[in-house]
Amino acid sequence: MNKRKVILWSLTVALGGFLFGFDTAVISGAEKSIQQYWQLDSFQHGLTISIALIGTIIGAMFGSIPSDAIGRKQTLFFVAIFYLVASVGTALSQSWYLFLFFRFLGGLGVGASSVTAPIYISEISPADSRGRLVALFQFNVVFGILISYFSNYLIGASTETSWRWMLGVQAFPSIAFLILIRLVPETPRWLILKKGDFETAKKTLQIINPTTYGKDFEAIMAGHEHDAEKHIQEPLFQKKYKFPIMLAVFFAIFNQVSGINAIIYYAPRIFEMTGLGESASLLSTAGIGLVNFIFTLLAIRFIDKVGRRTLMFIGSFGLIISLSIVSWVFFTESFSGYTIIISLLLFMAFFAFSQGAVIWVFISEIFPNQVRAKGQTLGSVTHWIMAATIAFVFPALTEKLGGGITFLFFAVMMGLQLLFVWKMMPETKGQSLEQIETTMMLH
Repeated sequence: MNKRKVILWSLTVALGGFLFGFDTAVISGAEKSIQQYWQLDSFQHGLTISIALIGTIIGAMFGSIPSDAIGRKQTLFFVAIFYLVASVGTALSQSWYLFLFFRFLGGLGVGASSVTAPIYISEISPADSRGRLVALFQFNVVFGILISYFSNYLIGASTETSWRWMLGVQAFPSIAFLILIRLVPETPRWLILKKGDFETAKKTLQIINPTTYGKDFEAIMAGHEHDAEKHIQEPLFQKKYKFPIMLAVFFAIFNQVSGINAIIYYAPRIFEMTGLGESASLLSTAGIGLVNFIFTLLAIRFIDKVGRRTLMFIGSFGLIISLSIVSWVFFTESFSGYTIIISLLLFMAFFAFSQGAVIWVFISEIFPNQVRAKGQTLGSVTHWIMAATIAFVFPALTEKLGGGITFLFFAVMMGLQLLFVWKMMPETKGQSLEQIETTMMLH
């Protein structure tokens, strides 16, 4: 196996995850300044925060179309263009409406990236290292979140236009992604199943694993040689795919009802609710980003050793405990000391070690080759619809119900996630995509 090349390709594609994370989290440090700059009312402010998420939903919803039509690689190239234009556009916007347009454009890139990048990595990865390599995408997502938090902290809110710098620095990694994505090959499975380019596919498979590429080629070809055209048009919503569909939808829902995006988007405000000043809140938020980064890195180390299901068991227990503590703090108003900071750091640690690292790996594995892009789209769209919903209702929930009930709700949802992992979630570690397909079809 040519590990170095496969890792390099995976890292390059995972850079899309870095931009995904940066774009998602950078708004947390800029949202107050933007509200003041254009003197936005509560509705306009909410729209400003959520417009990128709306773009993300649409980008994820239609991400499978270019991914299947023009290839995983070419789709990611256009994603890079979207990221670059959006970052420069938001930084230079003199009109609120123009700002909304560019944030929406960036959201389209995030949505398409969340569909296509995990698919690409899963399709070029050997079975024994696929978990680690696909998890590189999530690693880069949290790395992007971390860098955006520290970037926001370093830039600060010292001037009226600081928010422009917060958003504009994303242009530099966008340019790097735009250049580097041209250097990776198209995935063998797309070349075979969608384009019929068997020779190029063989060459790429030989680079990936010179000793087994022949068997790998035959496995991909099996069952597709005589009806390739049929599979290109294969619909997702069929009885035979009901089990992977159910797994993807539930997994994506539970990911968001943990409260993860509410915490990412509103962390500074959550900390300010407990009496911390603006600077301390931004620094504490950066701490959350650092913990997210460290435990995602740890999860990558273990995901192919202990499996996806074990990580989810550990994470679910930890999330229930940490969210319950946060709820208790708000119920009792025990804001003195560091209890709220420590409990949110614990939350992030357990989330990063489980859901955060596993979601894109698992969803990219469980669908058959012929509908993988559509299945990834379903999981991603569900994820982002829930993210938008939680982000939209979180301020109202905390205002009307209080932080105690809001975080208790998240804790109860993680209890249901534990039941889902126990009763429904299969283990996929160490299996080829074709072996997993067989398992899914037996349910």
